Amino acid sequence: MNANPDPPAPQTSAPDPLAVIRSRGYLRILLLAGLIGVPVSIAAYGFLALVDWLQEYLYTSLPGALGFDGAPLWWPFPLLALSGLLVALSIQRLPGTSGHSPSEGFKTGGVPRPRDLPGVALAALATLSLGAVLGPEAPLIALGGGLGALAILLIKKDSPPSAVAVIASAGSFAAVSTLLGSPLLGAFLLMEASGLGGAMLGVGLLPGLLAAGIGSLVFVGLDSWTGLGTFSLAIPDLPAFSTPTVAMFLWALGIGMVSPLLAWGIRALALIVRPVVHRHRLVISPVLGLAIAGLAVLFAQVTGEDTAEILFSGQSALPSLITDGGAWPLGALLLLILCKSLAYGLSLSAFRGGPVFPAMFIGAALGIAASHLPGMELVPAVGVGIGAMCASMLRLPLTSVLLATVLLTSDAYAVMPLVIVAVVVAHVVTGRLPEAPGRRLSGVLPHATASAG
Repeated sequence: MNANPDPPAPQTSAPDPLAVIRSRGYLRILLLAGLIGVPVSIAAYGFLALVDWLQEYLYTSLPGALGFDGAPLWWPFPLLALSGLLVALSIQRLPGTSGHSPSEGFKTGGVPRPRDLPGVALAALATLSLGAVLGPEAPLIALGGGLGALAILLIKKDSPPSAVAVIASAGSFAAVSTLLGSPLLGAFLLMEASGLGGAMLGVGLLPGLLAAGIGSLVFVGLDSWTGLGTFSLAIPDLPAFSTPTVAMFLWALGIGMVSPLLAWGIRALALIVRPVVHRHRLVISPVLGLAIAGLAVLFAQVTGEDTAEILFSGQSALPSLITDGGAWPLGALLLLILCKSLAYGLSLSAFRGGPVFPAMFIGAALGIAASHLPGMELVPAVGVGIGAMCASMLRLPLTSVLLATVLLTSDAYAVMPLVIVAVVVAHVVTGRLPEAPGRRLSGVLPHATASAG
């Protein structure tokens, strides 16, 4: 027997958050985060303005310029095929993978290299402006992080990786600061998605919150100066809601159980199709664009509504859906959910963008459909639907509660208990479902990475 056992390994003490905050280096990082928040926010505002202008021009102004009396019914087909081709070329021919594949879920972390940023921007523009069903939040986070990292490296080339990571995170905060209607909501999204926690949470979060606050001011100032809008999601003129009922809690339970099944189907479609895209990207991506356009045209033909209800992220269409969707027939709402979900799953498999806004749109449509049935009113149904669907797709329960309630403004306090019930049920059911079929490609060989994302 060994009489002198090995001594225990020395314990490394965790850093003291207060000592870090008091340090001169941390104050410099805060100052730099605040300064970087301004140009990154201007770039993010310009990117969103360009996407908005391209959508309007390509789907409204261009058909008139070519002599059509409005966009013909077949108009989405060439634009979505072009979208697929441009995204495929960007992923295969430009440095990097043009951002991460949204079929892998909402991700943060991993700062794009400066030479990767053109690919991220081009693929996002081709996705968002030409009609694929994804949102701008993921590209904005990647672009903001990449610009933040580039800025600090231009200032000091030998900056330590920890400082680059903090400033890159602040750039992401600034870029997405008001897109979701509140800089605080954007901060929670990034915090929960990245898994930040523990005693050092405040240390890592403060630079990002500072950049987000400055970014929000920049967005408001640019809105006032340009008149283009804030590009923040807002739902005005909601009817008043005051008291949840037992029937509404039962509906929250039901929607919380149904949403994970719908989300599972969307993810399964994306993961089944994605390996085919990986093998034949230049051919399959335009074909998927044509399929998305076909879903939009089918919906428009059957319901008489606009193809834009199926195309795009749903950010712009969500307020009008909530305002007018209550008058839609139940069958039209169910067809909207089906077509939007299929288009969403196909977009996740091949295009580049974020998963948040389509999940919100589908959840709102699911809630509006439920409000047609006894015992549920429109406002709580929308909140419950958005919260449950976001929890099922994003797997971020805290962010999902905030997404559903912050958008409902004055009704948020009364709706929140119902949303929490739906989100908790959806999160638990999602965790108990089997993995969606299909092959994830995050573990492909390094030499294949450029085309696998």
